[in-house]
Formats: sequence, C-alpha cells, structure tokens
Amino acid sequence: MQTNQHNWTIESKSSLLDLKLKEVWAYRDLLGLLVRRDFVSFYKQTVLGPLWFFIQPLFTTIIFTFIFGNLAGISTDDLPKPLFYMAGITAWNYFADCLTKTSTVFKDNANIFGKVYFPRLIMPLSIVVSNLVRFGVQMILFLLMMAYYYFVVGASFNITWAIALFPLIVVLMALLGLGTGMIISAMTTKYRDLAFLVTFGVQLLMYATTVIYPLSEAFNKYPAYAWIIAYNPMTPIIETFRYGFLGEGSFSWGSLGYATGVTLFFLIFGIVIFNKVERNFVDTV
Repeated sequence: MQTNQHNWTIESKSSLLDLKLKEVWAYRDLLGLLVRRDFVSFYKQTVLGPLWFFIQPLFTTIIFTFIFGNLAGISTDDLPKPLFYMAGITAWNYFADCLTKTSTVFKDNANIFGKVYFPRLIMPLSIVVSNLVRFGVQMILFLLMMAYYYFVVGASFNITWAIALFPLIVVLMALLGLGTGMIISAMTTKYRDLAFLVTFGVQLLMYATTVIYPLSEAFNKYPAYAWIIAYNPMTPIIETFRYGFLGEGSFSWGSLGYATGVTLFFLIFGIVIFNKVERNFVDTV
C-alpha cells in the first residue's frame, strides 16, 4: 500500500526591497499606539515631563555658548552664539535620536516580534514619528529664540528662500537616521557590542559635523581635514538649515544632492538588511 508523502516548504515570498507599505497602512492604528507608548513611557514618572523637550536643548546651548563660543572663541559666522548653536542642536538631536533608538529595535522588541505578527517596519517608523513630536517642540523653542534676538536684541540675520527646503531637510534627517539605525539594529542581533558603541559613536560624530562650528571655519583653520567634515552627510543638511533660517551657512545644491544620495543609499541598504534579518533574527537574539 502506497502512502502519499507531502513535503512542505514554508518560505517568505517577499522581496528584500519590499516595504510592505499596504500592510503598514493597514496597521496604522498600531503605529499610532506605538508612538503614544514611546511618548508616554519616556516621560512617565518624571517631575517635569514634556518640559524636558525644552530643557535639554536649552542647557546644551548654554554650555556650548560658554565653552565653544566664549572660552574657545570658535567663530559662529557673526551670528548670535546661542542662536547658532540652537540651530545645530535642534537638527542634530532629531537625527541622533532616530539613529540611536532605531539601532536597538530588534533587541528591545524581541519578545513582541516572537509572539505577534505585524509589519516589522512599523517599529522603526514609530520611533521616527515619535521623535518628530520632540523635534517640533524644539523647533518652537528655536523660533521663539529667533524672535527674541530679532525683535528684542536687534540681531542681524536673514531668513532666505532656502527655508522652503525645510520639509526636505526633515525628511533627509529622518530617513538617514532610519536607514543607518536599521543597519546597526540588524548587525546587533549577532554583534551585541555595537549597541554599546552607538551612543558613544554618535557623540563623536557630532564633532565631525557643523553643530558647534561653521563649515567655513573648518576650511579656514584645518583645510587638510575639512573634507572629512564636508563629506559627512549631516553637514550639508545642517548648513542648509542654518542658511534657510538665519541666512548664514555653506549652502550648495551639489552638497545637498550628495547628502540626498547618501541618505537614499543608507535607506535602501537598511531596508534590505532589515528585511533579511527579520526573517530569522529570533533565533539569534
């Protein structure tokens, strides 16, 4: 008597570049819940709550003004020092938060990923969106500081046409942080040491970006090493941000195009490696 033997092979039919946007849209309610969870859990049981949105960049600006502006005497392109530093800090914080928090997505959510199905991309997207709320609050603080220096102090700075590029700048910061964070998150499933290096590395990377000095100052004093700063994709983004809102900065379409190209590369590579690792990461985390 013959028996029919069936061999079943279960495998993913999706492409490594598949964003699963239809599934992400279908789970948009979950995305909203995760954004709310991130916001509430971060400030739960804190005395000042969301006021930390204002306190952190404000105190950082004061410290940068005292150390780099007054003690070190680093140029700020004739802009008021607090305004110059606040612009760099506001842009950098959003990128850095997206990168550092996305870089631990697999490790932080291993229990959820192993029990319930949903588009995994929702997790890093929720981080980018929740950080956008913080970025919006800090932008309000930056705009209030601009108004104070313009109407009260009488400082001279000009809002230029490049302010129209602000939505593009925000998208580039979000996607660069998202792509880079997904690459690191995928790698930390096997190499846990990377999780310890991310925060430290991001802090060092800030000094290779024009957060505390203008690009022109780097080329004037250290022309042999300024190319490292110029090729940092966050440098054209921050310079364009300052040029749009304050009228000072080394803006060029070529540099912004370069930053866009690098961002797209990291995003695509991040999606590929993220989609590849999510299929079997539970076995290694």
